[in-house]
Amino acid sequence: MTRLTVAGTLEALEAIARYIKAVADRAGLDRQTAYNLRLAVDEVTTNIILHGYQEAGIEGQLHLCACIEADYLTISVEDTGMAYNPQHSQAKALQAVQQPPELRSIGGLGIFLAIASVDRFTYERVNGFNRTILSVNIASSP
Repeated sequence: MTRLTVAGTLEALEAIARYIKAVADRAGLDRQTAYNLRLAVDEVTTNIILHGYQEAGIEGQLHLCACIEADYLTISVEDTGMAYNPQHSQAKALQAVQQPPELRSIGGLGIFLAIASVDRFTYERVNGFNRTILSVNIASSP
């Protein structure tokens, strides 16, 4: 397991992207799977920073942990921002994509993309922490 702890600021997104690239390389992910994982983690962490910390007027950190197993690379993202269930946003996004583009509001599809970009996506609130877990299948990656 490798870990990364960064400040909950937009400036941390570059370090997070480097971390995900390094872990994806170590796990042997193909280019598309690595891209999808980076997209999903970027969306999740950007939302944490913007909505969980900045809009709430609080400061905090993001803790990322990677675990490479036989079949999966799993990234866990923990924060102490406002409680937020991304699966709820996914339901709203599914409704939005069924509308014609001219009737959709801007934004709101990021979590939908994040969930669609990985093989497993879970969220839980534990002891004041938000924990988002994203996994991609290594076995299907050449």
